[in-house]
Amino acid sequence: MQYRNLGRAGVKVAPIILGTAYFGTRVEVATTHHLIDTALDAGLNVIDTANSYTDGQSETIIGAALKGRRDRVVLASKVHFPRGDGPNDRGNSRYHIMAQVEGSLRRLQTDRIDLYQLHRPDPTVPIEEALRALDDLRQQGKVVYYGTSMFPAWQLCAALWTSDRLGLVPIVSEQPSYSLLRREVETEVLPVCREYGIATILYSPLASGWLTGKYRRNEPAPTDSRLSASGVDLGAAEHARTFDAVEALQAIAYAKGTTLSQLALAWLHAQPGVTATIIGPRTPEQLQDNLGALDVTITDEDRAAIDAIVPPETTLV
Repeated sequence: MQYRNLGRAGVKVAPIILGTAYFGTRVEVATTHHLIDTALDAGLNVIDTANSYTDGQSETIIGAALKGRRDRVVLASKVHFPRGDGPNDRGNSRYHIMAQVEGSLRRLQTDRIDLYQLHRPDPTVPIEEALRALDDLRQQGKVVYYGTSMFPAWQLCAALWTSDRLGLVPIVSEQPSYSLLRREVETEVLPVCREYGIATILYSPLASGWLTGKYRRNEPAPTDSRLSASGVDLGAAEHARTFDAVEALQAIAYAKGTTLSQLALAWLHAQPGVTATIIGPRTPEQLQDNLGALDVTITDEDRAAIDAIVPPETTLV
């Protein structure tokens, strides 16, 4: 396993991170423990969750599964989305952050969160308020590092400038959506992260299942898939370009003797400035397939062929 620094931080992380958004809903508890065991045995050392995932059940499941081996894991969680009906039960205010970190620590059965992330920007809260709250938690030892998720480039720059102005420890990571079918972060977000040493932790690297090959042209989405749950009509004309790209990428994967999902993950791992990808397997078989991406090498010829199919900065999903 080739571990990478989390941006400019000293902590080392594996290039694949176990995501847990469906722990407790689409993934049964017994399976979640097996996935965690398998991931740790394979050398993965980061688990990513959030206080909003399955109404806190994801954190609770992880806390129970990590008993006796908490220190083997860099534990990442997030705060932002509603956790109640009140006007202060959401967002990035100091009030909400300070309240929610206690709940996350309790559910995770730990005294610290290694990476605490603002799950989304909050236009109603000054960035200095959120950053001061996160830095205070760091000084209290409840948070080790902190970062952001889905922040546009200008807000990342604002966060860095504000930290510098106030003498705060800066963010170490950003979590954008990035895949072979969604490349718009290459325009501004990735260059900013590379310039300032911010780690990029990518979510939805398989584009909601598009890059697993499970969706077929003019056929209904599998009943247990994300697109089926959201009612997407795969026969709609708007998906024709996506199917064209997926089928061409599948041909590249076949020629390399790998799976489409492994090709997609390996390509991301080879992109400049990328630190890690978050995978969300629901079965042991999916996890093993994803881990196989670590053995796939992306050549210059592969990059050129992929760029010809899905040019840089393109968005198809």
